[in-house]
Amino acid sequence: MQVNPPVFFVSAALILAFALFGSLFAEQAGKLFTALQTIIIIDFGWFYVLAVAGFLLFVLVLMMSRYGDVKLGPDDCEPEYSYLSWFAMLFSAGMGIGLLFFGVAEPIQHYALPPVGEGRTIESARQAMVLTFFHWGLHAWAIYIVVGLALAYFSFRRGLPLTIRSSLYPLIGKRIHGAIGHAIDIFAVIGTMFGVATSLGFGVLQVNAGFAHLFGMPTGVPVQIILIAVITGMATLSAAAGLDKGIKRLSELNIVLAVALLAFVLVAGSTIFLLQAFVQNVGAYFSSLVQRTFRMYAYEPNAWLGNWTLFYWGWWISWSPFVGMFIARISRGRTIREFVMGVLLVPSLFTMLWMTVFGNTAIQMDLSGAADIATTAVDNMPVALFETLDQVPLSVVASGLATLLVMTFFVTSADSGALVIDTITSGDAPNPPVWQRIFWAISAGVVAAVLLVAGGLQALQTAAIASALPFALVMVFMCYGLLRALQMEGKSAATNLLDMVDEPGAEDVGRQQRLANIIRYHKRDEVAAFLAGTARQALDAVAAQMRGQGLSPTVAQDEDHLALIVPHPARGPFHYTIRARSFRAPSFAWAETRRVHDSERLHYRAVASSSDSDHSQDVTGYSTERLINDLLNRYARFRHARRME
Repeated sequence: MQVNPPVFFVSAALILAFALFGSLFAEQAGKLFTALQTIIIIDFGWFYVLAVAGFLLFVLVLMMSRYGDVKLGPDDCEPEYSYLSWFAMLFSAGMGIGLLFFGVAEPIQHYALPPVGEGRTIESARQAMVLTFFHWGLHAWAIYIVVGLALAYFSFRRGLPLTIRSSLYPLIGKRIHGAIGHAIDIFAVIGTMFGVATSLGFGVLQVNAGFAHLFGMPTGVPVQIILIAVITGMATLSAAAGLDKGIKRLSELNIVLAVALLAFVLVAGSTIFLLQAFVQNVGAYFSSLVQRTFRMYAYEPNAWLGNWTLFYWGWWISWSPFVGMFIARISRGRTIREFVMGVLLVPSLFTMLWMTVFGNTAIQMDLSGAADIATTAVDNMPVALFETLDQVPLSVVASGLATLLVMTFFVTSADSGALVIDTITSGDAPNPPVWQRIFWAISAGVVAAVLLVAGGLQALQTAAIASALPFALVMVFMCYGLLRALQMEGKSAATNLLDMVDEPGAEDVGRQQRLANIIRYHKRDEVAAFLAGTARQALDAVAAQMRGQGLSPTVAQDEDHLALIVPHPARGPFHYTIRARSFRAPSFAWAETRRVHDSERLHYRAVASSSDSDHSQDVTGYSTERLINDLLNRYARFRHARRME
C-alpha cells in the first residue's frame, strides 16, 4: 500500500458507512436526504450564490493581471499534451454525462415550467436557454479553475504534493501535513466521491432509457444497478490502464463521438435556425450575466432555485476536487492566462453550442406541435433525449450513438474520479498500486447504486449539494492562499533576477559553456552524474561549514534527487533540493502519435528549489562555487523572511 493512512482509512470508512446505511435503511435515508436538502437551500443558499460569483470574478482578475504570465511549472517547461488532447480530457472529465442527460431535459423543463411567468411560450423558450447557459457556462468552469489552478501552481511550481491541502500552504504552513491537512483532503475525497456518484447516477438513468428505447429493456432500479455494475467494470479496466493508455484514449473517443452526434443533429435539424439561435442565446446570456448571477428569488420564493441553480452549484463544487485535480495533472507547463482562458472559454462555448442544438431542437418541435416533448421531460427526464432524436432522420442510429456516448462518458468519469481520489488518499505517491484505483472505481459505482436505491434523482441532487458545503468554504481559503503565493512570486522573481545579475560566481562559467548548457539536451544519466558529483560536493561543503557554526544539516540523495535540510525548531526546516526533471522535446507534429512520456522524446535538467516561495531554477552545468552561491542566497532569504514574520 502507498497511502496516507488518516485520509485513506477515514474516507473509506465514511463512504462504507454511507453505503451500508443507504442500502439497509433506504426509506430512512430518503427522508434524511429530503430534510438535509431543505435545510441547506434555506439557510446556505446565499453562501453558494455569493461564493460562486466570487470564484468567477477571481479567475477573471487573475487572467487579466500580471500573474497571467506565470507558468504552472518551471519557467522553461513545456505542456505535456497537445491542445487537442488537453481539451478532450478536460471536457470529458468536466461534464460529459451531464450534457447527454440535460442537453434536452433542462431547456425543455425551463420552457415548460419556468421559475416565473407562463410556460410553453416564446418568452419562456428564450428564458429557458439563458437559464441553461447560466448553469453550464462560465460559473461552472470557474469553480473547476479555482481548484485546478491552485493545485497545478503549488505542485508544479512550488514542488508540493498534488493534493488539496497543498493549496493552503501559504495560510497554515507545515500544518498542512497534520490534522488540518488530513481533514481538508477527507472533505475533498467525500465531495469527489459524491460528485462522481451523482454523475454516474444520471448516466445510468440515461443508459437505461436508451436501451429501453432501442431494445425494449425494462426500466427500474434493479436493471440500473446491473448496468452500474457492468459499466463500472469497464471503468475499472480503464483506471487500471492509467492516464495515457486508458483515460486519454477514451477521452479522445468521447470528443469524436460527441462532435459526430452534435453535427448530425445540427445538419438533420433546422440548421439555419439553430445557428441563429446560438448567436442570440450567447448574447442574451452575457447581457444578463450579472443580474442572473445574484438572483435569489427573495421576493418570489419558490423551489426552483434549490432544484436547479443551487443543485448545480453544489454539483460543480463537489466535482471540483476531481475535475480540478485532473485538469491540473494534464496542464503542467501552461501559463495561468492560458490555463484560465482555455478551461473557461473553450468548454463553455462548446457546451453552449451543444445545449442550443439539442435544447432548441426540442423546444422548436414542441412549439410547432411535431412532438409533445415537454410533457415527456416533465414526467421522465432521461427519455426526453430519445423522444427528440425520434424526430430526426436515422433516429435509431442517433439514439444508439447517444447511448454509446453516455457509456463512454460514464467510464471516463468513473476512472478519472478513481485516479484523482487515489492521488489524494496516497498523498500524491508516484506509483500507487493499481488495486487502489480499482477500489475507488468500484466504490463510486456502489455509492451511485445506493443513491438510486435511496431516493433516485432527489437523492442524487441532495448528495451533490450537501457534500459541497464544507468544500466551498475550503475553496474560499484556496483563493486567498493562491493570491498570497502569487504576490510573493513577484518579490521572489525580482530577488532572483538581482541574484543572477550580481552573482559573484557567475564569471567562472565562460560564455560558450553557458550557452552550451542552455541549448543542449541532456540525457538522464548525465544529469544523474551531475547530481552525484558537482552538486553533491557543493551541498557537502555547505553542510560542513554549517556544522562548524552550530547547525545540524543533513544531506539526502537518491538517483534523481539531492537535498540539503537544515532544521530550525523555531522557524521550520530549510530545504534546498535539486531534482532531475524531464521535459518534452520540442516537436512540430500536430498530432501525438505516441506517448508523450516516451523516453526518446524527453530531455533532462537539474532544477533547484528551496523552502517557502522561491522560484525553481535550472542549475544544469553550474560549477560547485556557483551552486554554493545559489544555495547561500536562498538560505539568506529564508532567514530574512523568518525574521520578518
